[in-house]
Amino acid sequence: MPAIRIGINPISWSNDDLPSLGGETPLSTALSEGKEIGYEGFELNGKFPKDAKGVGDVLRPYDLALVSGWYSSRLARRSAAEEIDAIASHVELLAQNGATVLVYGEVADSIQGQRIALIERPRFHTDEAWQAYADKLTELARFTLSRGVRLAYHHHMGAYVESPSDIDKLMALTGNEVGLLFDSGHCYMGGGEPLQVLRKHIERVCHVHFKDVRKPVVQLARNNLWSFPDCIINGTFTVPGDGDIDFAALLDVLLAADYQGWLVVEAEQDPAVAPSYAYAKKGYDTLRALLQERSPS
Repeated sequence: MPAIRIGINPISWSNDDLPSLGGETPLSTALSEGKEIGYEGFELNGKFPKDAKGVGDVLRPYDLALVSGWYSSRLARRSAAEEIDAIASHVELLAQNGATVLVYGEVADSIQGQRIALIERPRFHTDEAWQAYADKLTELARFTLSRGVRLAYHHHMGAYVESPSDIDKLMALTGNEVGLLFDSGHCYMGGGEPLQVLRKHIERVCHVHFKDVRKPVVQLARNNLWSFPDCIINGTFTVPGDGDIDFAALLDVLLAADYQGWLVVEAEQDPAVAPSYAYAKKGYDTLRALLQERSPS
């Protein structure tokens, strides 16, 4: 099995949070086109079955792996014990289908799905609040790891952990059980320099979303106080090779650190504007070419 594999998120075909964006596209279209392009695996979306056997049955005809799956956590408002009870079935679904990482999204108090300016996102205002959250998160991550699945924390626009300083704080206060999902697009949109953030936290990175950004649109988003849905609809994000992030440099850092995991192409866009197949292929071809350039001859 290669150390690095290229997967994709079905969001290129249909968006769970904004059903008007490709909501009519069946999952089979995404899977068949993704396989044809060359992707080795898919992350989950809302169109997948909700049970472990069902997920396996859907992926098997296409000979695709289950990369991972997003989990909407409310740990900021719950106890670790409550969250462990809530997350257990999702962990089991992932583990039974061979996925070793869980995409962890903190949605408590998040505004990521609302038409609210991103500056209104939630924040932990005291060191005590940060520490309490971090302690619960470490306990939760210890549980998922005991089931063979590492928690990959997704820093995300509109949520408690969005900016580079948020990521720094979270990584400093949590145990090594808590892995980091590095998302290049959210990193840049959140005010970070992706290369700098990746280098700083490479030892904790256990999952990677390679999302590109159109920097002029990011600037518009900031100037006009856009919400996260506004960012999506107006084309802030795109696939690797279509925007302004230097993925060659990011890949060099991952390879130097002997990263063994998935590179997931993920770009929230309107498929009516950015046709799913063409853009999914552009993302794959970009990453495949970069990997081939760096593979020993």
